[in-house]
Amino acid sequence: MLFFAQPLYLYLLLLVPLFPLAYGIGRILRRRRLREFGDQAMVEALMPDLSRSKGWVRVVLFSLAMAFFFIGLSRPRTGARLVEHASRGAEIIIALDVSNSMLAQDYSPNRLERAKLAISRISDRLQDDRIGLVLFAGSSFVQLPVTTDYVSAKMFLSSIDTDSVPVQGTAIGEAIRLCIRSFSAQSEKSRVIIVISDGENHEDDPVEMAATAAQMGIKVYTIGVGSAEGQPIPMNGDLLRDSNGEIVVSRLDEETLRNIASAGGGAYVHAGNEEFGLNTIINDIRALEAEDFGSVMFEEYDEQYMYFFGLALLFFVLEMLVGERRPRRKLFE
Repeated sequence: MLFFAQPLYLYLLLLVPLFPLAYGIGRILRRRRLREFGDQAMVEALMPDLSRSKGWVRVVLFSLAMAFFFIGLSRPRTGARLVEHASRGAEIIIALDVSNSMLAQDYSPNRLERAKLAISRISDRLQDDRIGLVLFAGSSFVQLPVTTDYVSAKMFLSSIDTDSVPVQGTAIGEAIRLCIRSFSAQSEKSRVIIVISDGENHEDDPVEMAATAAQMGIKVYTIGVGSAEGQPIPMNGDLLRDSNGEIVVSRLDEETLRNIASAGGGAYVHAGNEEFGLNTIINDIRALEAEDFGSVMFEEYDEQYMYFFGLALLFFVLEMLVGERRPRRKLFE
């Protein structure tokens, strides 16, 4: 089966029919100019070697060459098979708050989008570590099981919004509990939970759950997203209001996040606009004892673009060899 690594380039194929169309329009305009110059039969007699058909042959060859070139740009690939992959590192599960309060615009464009960007960037720094993703609001679920497939991790990130979890609220303790259950059976030592939230917990006792994780040898880090002054929450073109009609202002609860990190044996970091805080935590994780992991992954696809580029080159050469003049001698006399 054929796959395309850069499928957007396939849209360039829409340009291919324009080449013969432009050539045909050019011929019509040229013929009109020749009529203005003089009698058409006399003008054609002055150019006996000019071939009418070879122009069309050349434009067809050129169009085919460009079509194969555009397909080559889209990087067609075949293959893909499951292979055993050995790695050595830590298991990191990120618990990301997707409650409505993460829409506050302390950061550009908002808290949630800034957190997603930071997670995407930190996945570029990981090598053999395994990463997982848990989303939470009033409830929580595993968005991405622990994996070394960072490409898939970025794909999952792009689809996350505040509607990803249907139950609103903030239950950090429930999220930590789910993270604990989501580590692989291979992991025993280097296990880390990173909670990214504004800390406004309304549902349970996250400090107690973080202490439980620490007793199991799991470090719990927290990253505070927001400001002490707080920001209103944009919702459906307006600002979120409470039952009394007052505008809801979401403030960062640093005390709760500090207590969670302290109970979990980790550290608390306040996210900044430039340095979000994940880099600092990843540096701490590097000091942990690495573990050996085995996983099954898709092997790299076999690239096929060079064959399409080769066909494009062949048609370009043929197009140049055709020329525009009639042959001086006939093949059979």
